[in-house]
Amino acid sequence: MEIIQGILSTYWKFFDFAMWQEVLMDPVSWGLISSLIIIEGLLSADNALVLAVLVKHLPDKQRKRALMYGMLGAYFFRFLFIGIGVYLVEFWFIKVLGALYLGWLCIAHFLHIGNEDSVKEVKRSGWMVRLFGTFWATVISVELMDIAFSIDSIFAAFAISDQVWVLLIGGMLGILMMRTIAGVFLIIIEKIPELEATAFIIIGVIGLKMLVSVFNVHIPHYLFFLFLVIAFSITIIVHMMKRVRAA
Repeated sequence: MEIIQGILSTYWKFFDFAMWQEVLMDPVSWGLISSLIIIEGLLSADNALVLAVLVKHLPDKQRKRALMYGMLGAYFFRFLFIGIGVYLVEFWFIKVLGALYLGWLCIAHFLHIGNEDSVKEVKRSGWMVRLFGTFWATVISVELMDIAFSIDSIFAAFAISDQVWVLLIGGMLGILMMRTIAGVFLIIIEKIPELEATAFIIIGVIGLKMLVSVFNVHIPHYLFFLFLVIAFSITIIVHMMKRVRAA
């Protein structure tokens, strides 16, 4: 009962307009929100392509509707998971699990573990199609994929900030960017491919940040922002040096 009350009290914070005003007027909050958007955009750029594969067998009008319903579901589940997660992340073992998961994402990327393309179209003869029909089976597949995509982003977000509205605004804008201008991030990554590696290094550092918080070691926001600036600056310098050598 105490857990349910704790989670519900977190949801009530979503409607605390004083918190709205405090977050929107705080430059540090906008810095954190911007960090969440950039990291989610870099990590989720190719996710938009995965969703496109899932719906490409539908007629054009149904394709747009499926993606729209999927985005509404993504907002709902992000709202749900943030509310639950803000409460649960206070427990030290949740932080440890989150930190280990983020660390594994970083290691798996550089060791090329689990990079096989396992995404397939919805089978016309699959059980979901027989049960719900082709359109709604596709919508359900999109929702499930959105939930899978959100796990990485939510753990990273909790490591960056514990402020409810920072997490909510950053998460919602991140979803919007993934669905609308993911192509921009793809173009940026294609032009500066080193950014992908940088994004996963940042994820590893964010996991470390979450892990040390278990021992009451809290890294100041300005140091985290400084790290982001240095990481992206080094990435651009390395990219330019490679281009000069290749010329």
